[in-house]
Amino acid sequence: MAAAQAAPGDHVTHTETETPQRSLLDRLMHTAPGGCGPSSQEDVAKTSPFGVFARGDGSETGFGPESQYGTPAGMEGPKKAKPVCDQNDPLDAYKHMKLNDSGSIWLSLEGETRIRNWYDHHPVLGSQMPPGKIGAIGGGRYPRNSGRFAVRNLWSADLHLGKHVRFFGQLINADAGGWRPYGYDGTFRKNIDAQQAFVEFSGDLLGGHSGFIFGRQQFLDAPDYMIGNRDVFNVPLTWNGFRAYQIWKRVRVDGFDFVKTKDQHPAGSPQAFRNTEDYSTRLYGVNVTIAPPDFTFMGEKGYSFINLFYYGYKMTGGPAQSTVMSEPSAWGSTTRNNFGLRWHGEAGPLSFSVGGAYQQGVFHQAAMSAYNGRSTVHYDDRHRDVKAFSVNTTADYHFRNVMWKPSVGAQVDIYSGGGARGSTSSMNTYIEPFGINTNYLDPTNYLTGSNLVNFAPKFAFSPTNYLKVQFKYPFYWRYSKHDDTYSVYGRNIFSQQINNPENEHGAYVGMAPQADVTLKLGPHLTWDQHVVRFMSSHAMRRVGAQSSTYYQSELTFTY
Repeated sequence: MAAAQAAPGDHVTHTETETPQRSLLDRLMHTAPGGCGPSSQEDVAKTSPFGVFARGDGSETGFGPESQYGTPAGMEGPKKAKPVCDQNDPLDAYKHMKLNDSGSIWLSLEGETRIRNWYDHHPVLGSQMPPGKIGAIGGGRYPRNSGRFAVRNLWSADLHLGKHVRFFGQLINADAGGWRPYGYDGTFRKNIDAQQAFVEFSGDLLGGHSGFIFGRQQFLDAPDYMIGNRDVFNVPLTWNGFRAYQIWKRVRVDGFDFVKTKDQHPAGSPQAFRNTEDYSTRLYGVNVTIAPPDFTFMGEKGYSFINLFYYGYKMTGGPAQSTVMSEPSAWGSTTRNNFGLRWHGEAGPLSFSVGGAYQQGVFHQAAMSAYNGRSTVHYDDRHRDVKAFSVNTTADYHFRNVMWKPSVGAQVDIYSGGGARGSTSSMNTYIEPFGINTNYLDPTNYLTGSNLVNFAPKFAFSPTNYLKVQFKYPFYWRYSKHDDTYSVYGRNIFSQQINNPENEHGAYVGMAPQADVTLKLGPHLTWDQHVVRFMSSHAMRRVGAQSSTYYQSELTFTY
């Protein structure tokens, strides 16, 4: 994004009289001499058009974390006001290919290939049964474990026509397999399709920097526990519509209106370039980010950001109905208005984030009948109010001058629940339909942000610059004993419903000690591993839940 605002021509060291005219083909095939612009060692808050909002990982620019290679957010990193270049890396030559002598028209090519595999023992605490039986005839038993494998490719082209116009396109293909896999759908398998395609107009306006983006795009201008890019599945989440942003020195405003990309299609139908718009799922709202004055804490510099936001959801099915009905094919739709606040930043050795959201709206419950595990329940055609909330906090203390640079911290999350089984009362179960974030709440995805309380001490260290290890020990409770637990697949259904009166033995769900190892094998290759042992509580086992072991390995090549 930031590179779109830079003036590449300002850094060209030759003149037209010193450089012979070159054909377009020659420019594309021989870009190494000066293909990348000069890098800058200056403070990012001074060199980036996003100013102070480009600090940290760059998330507060509104376009997701900054990354030198690849396109995790479908945007160039905000720190690239002057493109980063390693003359010894042949792939860097294709990050800033000048298509005219002045350098005002240039092209960047980027991509990502990711290979991931999972192992589950008792998938989703035993609520997701892998298909097939094993054993003798008449005495067969269901398998207890599953192995899944997935691969995806993303290819991107970023064309800049001067300082103010930019075209971005991204293609995707993905596939998945394994032994006794479960949960696969159109978000795992995808023939080649258009993942993103948008045009951006930007420039200086109203005393600040302005931009307007129209088309299919990823959207990450929200806390990562509310709206993510669906990296837990194979196909990232994208939206169709527009967003407009305005950036001043200490204030940033972003407004948007989207419909979700329809990336699931009937089995057997042609899959290439079939993605369309899903008008039953909408996301709209506004985010105002304020950067208070910098400060000093414990003798070190600090800074922070305050997010004031409103996000509106409209959707049919999925999380809209799973928090109300036990039958996953039940019909229902919801409108949810999220009003929230988040304060986060760096205070010397302390990293912190404190936030919360109030979720208000309505659920339209279609007339139908469904079996809830005990009996048939009749759902009337009526409207029910939604009154839910979430609280999300985390803090880490960094010992930056100690060997291996360890850090200690804790995370606390509260997601309201209750009212799921009624037919007329308010719905109190919070939902996060677009906030699937593997590393934040639960890397197994057996639990998600609905009717849940989480407390997680954590400890991390980095023996080298290319290796990071984190240990986390979360404890989970149900917020309401009159509501169930939920995963990314919907309501967790066991042999007995956990919220039945005769089965209410406690709110404690269990604990999940886990380790996360990230190994950077050079500038382009990263290997991530997660190991989790989910130990279900006695109350969960009484209703049919199991303890589970989860292992995930992910190798990502970005360029």
